[in-house]
Amino acid sequence: QVQLVESGGGQVQAGGSLRLSCAASGRTFSSYAVGWFRQAPGKEREFVSTISWNAISAFYADSVKGRFTISRDNAKNTVYLQMNSLKPEETAVYYCAAGTRFVATKGAYAYWGQGTQVTVSS
Repeated sequence: QVQLVESGGGQVQAGGSLRLSCAASGRTFSSYAVGWFRQAPGKEREFVSTISWNAISAFYADSVKGRFTISRDNAKNTVYLQMNSLKPEETAVYYCAAGTRFVATKGAYAYWGQGTQVTVSS
C-alpha cells in the first residue's frame, strides 16, 4: 500500500510559480512511477507529467513542456512538481498518483492523493 499526500498549492498571479510536493508512505514507493494530474471544475482529470521509479525518465503534457519540471527524491519518499509561468486556465486541483507503469493514462495509477488546489489569477 502507498499513501500519498500533496501540498504546496495556493493562489498565485499569472506568470508566477509554485512547487507542489507529493509525500508518500510505504516501503515500496521508490519502485513506482509517479504522475501528476489536474482537474478543473467541470472538466476531466488530465495528465500533467510523470516520472519513472528511478527518476531517469520523465515526460510532460504538451501544454506544460518547458514550464513544469517533475523530480523525485526517493530517500525522502517525495515527488515534486515545479510549475513556472502559470496561466489562469491552469487553475485546478492537482493530484499525484503512483503506479507500476510509466504512462500518461490515469487508469494505470492505483494510488492517489487527495489533491491540492492551485488557483492562478489574471
